[in-house]
Amino acid sequence: MFRRTFWFTAGAAAGVWATTKVNRKLKQLTPESLAAQAANKAIEAGHRLKDFALDVREGMAEREAELDEALGLNTTAGPEALPAPRRFAALENRTNPKYADRTTYSYNRNEDH
Repeated sequence: MFRRTFWFTAGAAAGVWATTKVNRKLKQLTPESLAAQAANKAIEAGHRLKDFALDVREGMAEREAELDEALGLNTTAGPEALPAPRRFAALENRTNPKYADRTTYSYNRNEDH
């Protein structure tokens, strides 16, 4: 009699455990649950990506500081230390002997043909 009671209880417990496990799995596979899981995974991936971007930005700033120090660019200089403004080739052609006889320039491509 005791043996039958033991196996009946063990079978009932296994049935309850299996039913609970199956019901949980079925709830996980509903469309609403799948959508919530996907949203949670997307948010988690976004946080990881943001952390990665912040790490990269921090590393870039450190490396830039190292390069500035190595090249001596972190010294503060006045306006006299700035390079001269760039000159454009079109303005420099006025002093070229090839264009000395012209007073104006035409940008018409068909004029020379």
